[in-house]
Amino acid sequence: MSDTTGCAATHRPACEAGYRGLVNDFEWSPRTRAIQAGRPSGAGSPLNTPMVPASNFVAGTERLYSRENGTPTWEAFEQAVGVLEGGTATAFASGIAAVSAVFDLLPIGAEVAVPSYSYGGTRARLERDERLGRVTVRRIGPTDTGAWVEAAKEVDLLWLESPTNPTLDVMDVAAIAKAARNSGRHPKVVVDSTFATPLGAQPLAEGADVVVHSATKLIGGHSDLLLGVTVTNDAALAGQLRESRTLGGATPGVFEAWLALRGLRTLPVRYAAACRTAELLADRLGGHKAVERVRFPGSGAMIAFELADAATADKLCGGLELITHATSLGGVESSVERRAALETDRHVPAGLVRFSVGLEDPADLWRDLATALDTLG
Repeated sequence: MSDTTGCAATHRPACEAGYRGLVNDFEWSPRTRAIQAGRPSGAGSPLNTPMVPASNFVAGTERLYSRENGTPTWEAFEQAVGVLEGGTATAFASGIAAVSAVFDLLPIGAEVAVPSYSYGGTRARLERDERLGRVTVRRIGPTDTGAWVEAAKEVDLLWLESPTNPTLDVMDVAAIAKAARNSGRHPKVVVDSTFATPLGAQPLAEGADVVVHSATKLIGGHSDLLLGVTVTNDAALAGQLRESRTLGGATPGVFEAWLALRGLRTLPVRYAAACRTAELLADRLGGHKAVERVRFPGSGAMIAFELADAATADKLCGGLELITHATSLGGVESSVERRAALETDRHVPAGLVRFSVGLEDPADLWRDLATALDTLG
């Protein structure tokens, strides 16, 4: 990880045609691209893409109606994310809307492989579709790469998540994607990379067909919006995802898209700072007698740690003063949640606490954690 960006190695992205505002974008670092991508061009243009709260447009161009043709505000956000991920991005009204757009492309009777430990909203959507007879779901341990390689021979879609929510398991995306390419069935490989962000992983470069992000989280970064995004370097697939958005009506709000782009501008510095703090806190948590296990993949802004039981974890979450007890994640403020308290995550360890590391002073965060942990006996 770079000490200035927290980014994976750069590569030449297959960016969306019509990208404005940056020349030779592949030569610049991700930190620079996050600042410069998706800006208007030309003399007299605003430096920042403005909000364009329009549902329809004056006839005479291809842009007629925003649900079908988008708005300049959506497009600026999509261009910026696409430049960072290396593909064509499509924004949606929420992370789960982006997830649903992918599943909506499946034919009736398709089989989907999903990590047994992964985002509860994704699993809930699949479980509903399974109850309705639309799909068959195969649940596989996220780190059982051999089982994923075997599944590539038999299923229609491999849904990966790395790191997983909330257990922070890292999946072997490259090996699974290779197995899918070599399989006679050729299943699509989709990676939910919300925790990694475009700076911590590049799934398209590893062979994935689609990357999904909940931009509500780290990309937006301020706990003030709902937004999702898909990215693919397959033009036909990008068109299908956009059609799914149009027909499903899962269009992003213009204000949310504008906020998400504003958040994206600072993602590299926010992510790098949070990564440094998370590494420090993961090490200190591992040394505390009340903590039975720390789950931390070595980088990133998320930590999961396990306490003795549900009651102990609830006491910790309720006893913190600086760190907020709240759901969701990825904001500038640090937050914790006992995930097994949620219906969708009852299967995770009862005492597991998911910790989203924010931008507060690391010493203050540790003092708050240590004080609360010391009361647990």
